[in-house]
Amino acid sequence: MNVETEATADARRQMAICNACRYCESYCAVFPAMSMRRDFSLGDITHLANLCHGCKGCYHACQYAPPHAFGVNIPATFAEVRQESYAAYAWPEGAGQFFQKNGTLVTAAAVIGATLALLLSVLLVDPAVLTTAQRGAGAFFRVVPHGLMITLGFGTFGWAILAMTMGGIRYWRGTGAGASAPGPYAAAVAAHDIATMRNLGGGGHGCNDEDDSFSMQKRWFHQALFGGFMLCFAATCVGTIYHYFLGWRSPHAFLSLPVQLGFWGGVFMCIGSIGLTRLKIITDPVPVAKKLLGGEFAMLGLLFLIAATGLLLLGLRHTGAMGPLLALHLGLVFSFFLVMPYSKMVHGVYRGLALLRHAAEKRKG
Repeated sequence: MNVETEATADARRQMAICNACRYCESYCAVFPAMSMRRDFSLGDITHLANLCHGCKGCYHACQYAPPHAFGVNIPATFAEVRQESYAAYAWPEGAGQFFQKNGTLVTAAAVIGATLALLLSVLLVDPAVLTTAQRGAGAFFRVVPHGLMITLGFGTFGWAILAMTMGGIRYWRGTGAGASAPGPYAAAVAAHDIATMRNLGGGGHGCNDEDDSFSMQKRWFHQALFGGFMLCFAATCVGTIYHYFLGWRSPHAFLSLPVQLGFWGGVFMCIGSIGLTRLKIITDPVPVAKKLLGGEFAMLGLLFLIAATGLLLLGLRHTGAMGPLLALHLGLVFSFFLVMPYSKMVHGVYRGLALLRHAAEKRKG
């Protein structure tokens, strides 16, 4: 970001107070990174905001938090700065406007994507086939033609990867003035922090998920959602190998590797999305950026629907419900890929890069 906003100006003011106090220095990665700086450029503020995991520990420990006149509220302020950084570095240029109505975008994409998938299925496939039980190798492709499924899948997923990669490059350049170049050690440290979600442990006791008491719920639910997503991705990769290299066409047996990966991935995604939604509802509302909640709820809802329809499809794949369920599930998946670069999902890229930069700075000393 190269434009000062109300959120970045307030974040700079609060960081100056925190840098003088340093009570929360051991709470997470934000405060050690803060202490390495005396002045805070826009790039520094954006970097620190994306290091923040929103554990809220600093808010509940802070003697200057509201209703104090200083009004230090790092979690809520940094959440707004992060959202502004997602919009500022979104690709292509101008796509950041989608972040202004994130919840509407996600909801509309899900509805339109699912509707189009169902309509295409009706137009391209005999309606009798769509609602008739399909069994045996290649059953899914009798409902949704293989070429169409692959084209839409690779097209939407490829777009998501391209847009998020370009956004990540723009973020790295925009926040990296004078930053240390990361080496293998920094990359390994950052990868460990990302995989374990260490900073969602706050200062080691957990996050303040509901009030000022500590809990690991947020970390566990995040790990369930992320782990479930990666299991589903692995299921798709294994299924691709089965299809193209081994000649084994879906649907596969329940105990086969791709089905087991997908089944447990769907279960964990449901658990994670429900758990995180519950925490957002019951948490203390003060250290939360309320205007961002709509988009976060919409994305969690979409992830839950993807997982739930996948599990339903698995359970009913040998019945007449398989056709409509397959079209609905694929429509939701393709819609998810399209909105990924313009939703809360980009936090994984920016936060990962922030952790990489922080590890490099610590290494430099």
